[in-house]
Parts: sequence; structure tokens; C-alpha cells
Amino acid sequence: MSSATTQREHALQIVKKLREAGFEALWAGGCVRDQLLGREPKDYDVATNARPEEIQALFGKRKTLAIGAAFGVIGVHCGRGHEPIEVATFRADGSYLDGRHPQSVVFTTAEHDAERRDFTINGLFFDPIAEQVIDYVEGQADLEREVVRAIGNPRDRFTEDKLRMLRAVRFATTFDFEIEPATLAAIQEMASEVIVVSAERIGAEFERILTHPRRGEGLQLLHHSGLLRPVLPELADNADSSSPQWQETLQVLGRLESDNLSTCLAALLHKTYEPRVVAACGRRFRWSNKQIDLAVWLVTNLDMVGRADTVPWPQLQRTLVHEGASELVALGTAVFGAEQIGVQHCSAKMALPEDQLNPPLLLTGDDLVEKGLTPGPYFAMLLTAVRDSQLEDHIASADEAWALVEELMRNS
Repeated sequence: MSSATTQREHALQIVKKLREAGFEALWAGGCVRDQLLGREPKDYDVATNARPEEIQALFGKRKTLAIGAAFGVIGVHCGRGHEPIEVATFRADGSYLDGRHPQSVVFTTAEHDAERRDFTINGLFFDPIAEQVIDYVEGQADLEREVVRAIGNPRDRFTEDKLRMLRAVRFATTFDFEIEPATLAAIQEMASEVIVVSAERIGAEFERILTHPRRGEGLQLLHHSGLLRPVLPELADNADSSSPQWQETLQVLGRLESDNLSTCLAALLHKTYEPRVVAACGRRFRWSNKQIDLAVWLVTNLDMVGRADTVPWPQLQRTLVHEGASELVALGTAVFGAEQIGVQHCSAKMALPEDQLNPPLLLTGDDLVEKGLTPGPYFAMLLTAVRDSQLEDHIASADEAWALVEELMRNS
């Protein structure tokens, strides 16, 4: 049984227990949308008229977690190894003063709860016992029309939470939907206000757009919606259909066969920007140092893939045994094409058996010390020379390596 199936069963049991206690309980939001789209939901949320304290009393304080009790959200534990399922009380939100979070909530009905949500396709409920969709916002019709439409007045929804503008682009990208004209117009009017949202949240939404196979379409929609400039100003000036750089960027994103964030960022910025700009973008979105370092390494070493057939093997080998080498080849394939000679050369080398691609070292620094040599900067020179000779098949044993070291030291 998959983890998603297990969570579905847990969510069903939670609904049953709430119903048996006399409460209303439904599945809500994304899990309903995904079911109707024929996708397996990643997680399940339950909405109910039970108050937070009633939820905790029913399931027990040891099995519940007050994730956001002030907003009516309680996590119900489903056993070791499983994420808790969020059980939220139907609510209406108070004023949004920070462009992201309501200052207060009022517990209410399922219908009013649906009306405070972001988009119609996310405002659906499902009764898993009767197996019936409950739709107060015409979300089913918008799913059939393949449209992302704000619930109610789109300006009001985006004024409440500016991140919803990026979410609209992300949903349209992910599902290959259109953004409904009035909703898109509101985003275009308010796009500059997205910067009030924390960098982490913007980065999380942008990551999901950038790592999706339809990332090129997502980037175009970010541009068309006006969100590209506040989110990624480095690209905004060149984001024009007549710009060769912009067209090449879109083509590379379309050809890229990787969902690695670092690789996607490198593909996005490889043509126009220096590694320091790639790093600055990653830091802006609060991505991890490891992700940023890999993106910088990919951009720095991309040119080597294009001319790999002319690069000395010891130099190329050190690149191809890097932990990011497979992503570098994926990036090179997207940029130069799978048939380009450098890309083919790298692919062929990467396919070598491990003992040929990265044979064991013949000598190490410890070996030099054991021979009585005093550590110093020349160690690196000696070890590099030995490794280069080994990779070039000039030497193949420790004895030959020592002979080379002695020769180098005599001539130094």
C-alpha cells in the first residue's frame, strides 16, 4: 500500500470519527481537485465544523498537534512514518494587514469557508462517505474549462494574500490551464506588490514552476502576468519575443530533462549571467548553499561540456567524477543538443565502468608522509602530476608513481 493510499485511508477514518461524534466533516482543497483531475493527491486535508478544542478532545491531545489552533488548524497524527493530517475548522478570515496572513478568523460554515479560499479549483469539498463533490464556487466547471479563476473579486483575493498571484501562475503551469481574464488582469495590475511576501515563500513557488516540465510556459506566463520583473529582474529586460537570448532561454528550458533545482536555475541563467549573478538569485530566494553552489558549478563548467572532445582527459575526468556531473551533462544536452560532439564525448565517458572513469589513486598525501617527505605546497604538485600520468595511461602502478615522484623531485 502506497503512502498516499495510506493517508487516504487515515483521512477517511478521521471523517468517519468526526461524523460519528455528530460533526460535519469533508475533504477539502487540493486533494479534491487532484482527484477530479485523475491525479493521486499528495496529501489530504479535512474540514469540519468541530472547533479546535473539540477536535483535540475527540482524538486525544497525545494524537493531535496544534499546528495553527488560532486559525482553526489541528494536526492529527496517523502513526509513525506518516505525516499528520490537517483538520481545519470551517472559517472566514478577518483583515489581512500584511498581504499574507489574516489577523483573525471567525468559525463558520462550509460555504463561507469555500468563499474565503483562493481559486475555484481549490474551493471544492468532497464527502468521502457519500462519494459526492460539494461545490459552492463553480470549481468543477472551471476544472472542465481548464481555467484558474479567483473566487469572488480577484483584486480582493490578491490584496488579502499577494502570494496567490504566483500560485495562479504555478497552477496554470502545472495543470496546463489558462488564467481567467479578470484574474490575469488583476495580477498584471498588482504584480509589483508581490515583493511584500517573504523571499522564502516566493522562492518556494518559483521553485515549483522552474522544476516543472512546463517551466518554459511558466516563465512566459510570469512575464505576461508582470510577475517576472519583481521576482527575477535579471531576466525581465530581455524577456521579449524579439530577443534571441529570451528565445534561446525558453528553448533550453523546454529541452532540459531534469527537475533538479540547481540545474534548472543554471539553465535559466546560463546564457546571460555570470556565476556570481546565479549565486545572488539563489540567495535571494533563500535556497540552500548546496543548491546554490551546484548551480554556480554547473554554469562555470558548462563550456567544458561543449568542447569536451578537445579538453585533456585529466582535466575533463575531474569534472566528470564530480557529484554534479550527471546534471552538468543534462544541462549541456539542453544547451548544445544531444548530437553535439562534446556532449556525446561526455556521455560516452560517463558510461565507462567505474574503474576506468575513476581508477583508484596510486598515491596519496599519507603515502608521501610515510616515505618521510615533509608536507608542503609541493605535495599538491606531486599528486596532481601522478594522477595526470595515471589517467593518461603513462603509469599504472604504485612503483611507477614513486619513480615519477623521485624524478619530479630531482628536477625541481
